[in-house]
Amino acid sequence: MARLDIDSELLEFLASGRFRPGDRLPTISELQGEELLGISTSKVREQLEVARSLGLVEVRAGMGMRLRDWRFTPAVRLALFFALAMDEGNFELFSELRQHIELAFWDEACVLLDEDDLAALEDCMARARAKLDDEEWIQIPNQEHREFHLGIFRHLQNPFVTGLLEAYWDAYDAIEINRYADYDYLQTVWDYHGRILKAIRAGDFEAAREHFRKHTELLRYPPRRQRVSVTGENALTGVAG
Repeated sequence: MARLDIDSELLEFLASGRFRPGDRLPTISELQGEELLGISTSKVREQLEVARSLGLVEVRAGMGMRLRDWRFTPAVRLALFFALAMDEGNFELFSELRQHIELAFWDEACVLLDEDDLAALEDCMARARAKLDDEEWIQIPNQEHREFHLGIFRHLQNPFVTGLLEAYWDAYDAIEINRYADYDYLQTVWDYHGRILKAIRAGDFEAAREHFRKHTELLRYPPRRQRVSVTGENALTGVAG
């Protein structure tokens, strides 16, 4: 394997294979020693913060530092949330990327779903409908929305695709809490989810993919009205999740 320069002695050390996820790591004073990293304590601390931001290291009082399983999601989420802090409009650009990713991997993901997976998607649908149809207290099924879409790709053995999709839904959850959702829009969204699931059950992945494409192209905020967020600011025009 070619040695890659990742400009961090600590990250190179963690990637060396000397430790497995869950293993306790050397202390900061041990790491900075010549026999391990050979860098200053302040530099170890600086690089440790980067490793924690990337979700590679877990630090708990009384338990020391432990190596975590590598996941792509934390790195993508960090970069995405920074982009959103600069300009919330970047969410629409990332949404476009997410749509193309799901369309590209759609058939590959659907063929891996078994009966238990389909039952879980149906349960997700039922919970979402119960929230929307409650006569006393209507709730927006944001958690079920996330579960439904990620559930379709749950067996896809590509951590980069999974990381991008999980980061999208983390951003979706953060942004949608400040956006007004029209009730008719939500009903239409879950109607499409029902069509998607029905087509997947029938083995017609092409039809399911087309329903997904149309679903993501739904206007979330109709141009004839001005939607106002709970913070009082004008909401951005967007598409379905």
